[in-house]
Formats: sequence, structure tokens, C-alpha cells
Amino acid sequence: MGFLGDRVRMSRIITITSGKGGVGKTTSTINLGAALNKFGKDVIILDANLTTPNVSLHLGAPIVPVNLNHVMLGKAKIHEAIYEHESGMKIIPSSLSVRELKEIDNNKLKTIGKKLRKFADYIIYDSAAGLGEEAIVAMECADEIVIVTNPEIPAVADALKTAKVAEQLKKDVLGVIVTRVRGTKTEMPIDNISDMLELPILGVVPEDERVQEALIKKDAVLHIHPKSEVARAYKQIAAKIAGINYIEKLSILQKIFNW
Repeated sequence: MGFLGDRVRMSRIITITSGKGGVGKTTSTINLGAALNKFGKDVIILDANLTTPNVSLHLGAPIVPVNLNHVMLGKAKIHEAIYEHESGMKIIPSSLSVRELKEIDNNKLKTIGKKLRKFADYIIYDSAAGLGEEAIVAMECADEIVIVTNPEIPAVADALKTAKVAEQLKKDVLGVIVTRVRGTKTEMPIDNISDMLELPILGVVPEDERVQEALIKKDAVLHIHPKSEVARAYKQIAAKIAGINYIEKLSILQKIFNW
């Protein structure tokens, strides 16, 4: 994709992170990006999980001519690594290869973030899970942080650690996305999660097999099933983040289908 032009704009860098893997962090990153794009925002999703990148796998672009690793190694310019999805949102994939990881300085993500501000309204970093160096640097790059967790005690405990690290870094945590919610009695109540983390709940995303279907089809759930509860949850979360008044009315048939 070619150079996008030199524009002056007020952009936001948001890092999506989690205390542990497997909670739906990358799914949340992609669908939030898709939702913000639906609302008319220019969005770039950057795969800051250099060790185990997943964004390109989710969107069907596992191998590209120029990726983030090339940029961080000084072999390419950042605009050369930006690719546009058919929906209009843009992604910066990381390499699936592990050969050059030892040569990469993670701190270069900070400089890259500054350069990306002129390209989009929202730059969303899909962080590595946990609290290793990659995850910490991705949090340091952010203006704001969103934490993703599941309604399970171990996941929420790890989310609490993440929130404490964000506090130490003096980063603004917008809130928490609780994913894979089944509504069973064994799950932590949403209010308890908010109380434990001392953070607002941005949204609750239900467990849905359509998330796996979207992964197989290499696209966001929001694009494949735009009227699903999952898609509506992410649109509502994106609207909160962007300060947009969003209400989606469903027909009776759509309500029955979702039920």
C-alpha cells in the first residue's frame, strides 16, 4: 500500500492488553477496530505481539512483503508496512518468523507510534499477553489502555496485576472488556469483576461460536455477522471509547435469531 499522506490530526493510541492469553484480546482488538471504522474513523491495528503475532492470521494475511519487523530492523519505512483491509481499516502485521526476534529493540514501538499519529484517528496496539517486556512496552506506547479478561477468577486476578502495572506506568485505563461470557452460575458476576479491578466495565461480550467462524473465514465477527450480539457488543464498546451516541434497534426476527 502506498504512502497515505501527511495529515495533522488528533489521534489516540490505545493498547489492548490482558493478564493472560486466550481471553479474546486479539478478537477484541480486531472487532473494536472494525467498529470504529464503521463509525467513520481511520483505524490502524498494529500487531505489537512480536513473539506470537495473531492479527494477520485473523485477517487472512499471514505473509506480506513488508511487515513491522522489517520496520523495526530499519529495513523499511512504517508507511510501507500498512495494509488496507477490504473494510477500510488498516493493519500493520508482524512477522511469523522468530529468526530476527533477538535483533529487535521493542522500544522502537514508541517511535513508530509517534509516526503513525498522522495516518489515523485511532492506532490500536494488540499487545502480547501477560506482563513481559513486549507487553510492558506496548503499554508504555499507549495514550490509553483497555484490559480484556474472562469472568473467571484466575483471569480477573491477572487482569488486576495488569491494571496495577498500568497505574505504575501512569497510564489511563479506559476500562475492561469481559469476553466469553456464558451467563452460568460458576462465572464471576460482572459487578464483582468491576469492584475487584476498581475499573469500569466497557462491555460484556457473550461466548459465541460465530467468533470461531470469523477466525476460519479470516475476518471480524462484526463484518460476517453484523447483527449478532457479539458484533453489537463491540460496536457499543467502540461507541463508548469514541464518545458516539449509538443505539441499534433490532427487528423481532433478529431478536429471535440472536436468542
